Amino acid sequence: MSLRPALPFLVGASLLLGGSALAKKPTEFQAPQQMTEEELAAAKARSKTHFNEWDKDAPKEGPPFPWMAVSLAGICFLVAAPFALRAFKNTSRELTGADSSLGNRD
Repeated sequence: MSLRPALPFLVGASLLLGGSALAKKPTEFQAPQQMTEEELAAAKARSKTHFNEWDKDAPKEGPPFPWMAVSLAGICFLVAAPFALRAFKNTSRELTGADSSLGNRD
């Protein structure tokens, strides 16, 4: 895909937009209106409230701790630990040709 056919259009559009921006005369600077004391107090009071309507319905506390998942993971670890220990002992015995420091196999 070539940009060659669109190049004159892009150059013309950029010249037109740039020229119109330069052609505008700068106007007199007008400072923004200052807030009165009452408006300042009202704005401070608004900023201390909730950000949006969703905050009103949001739960105030986090989700409960997943005790069931932690318990299940612990049970799985306790069930798998003896098999892992036996596999470790057998593998270390095969590699070294001696009994491991975890005790003799009966």
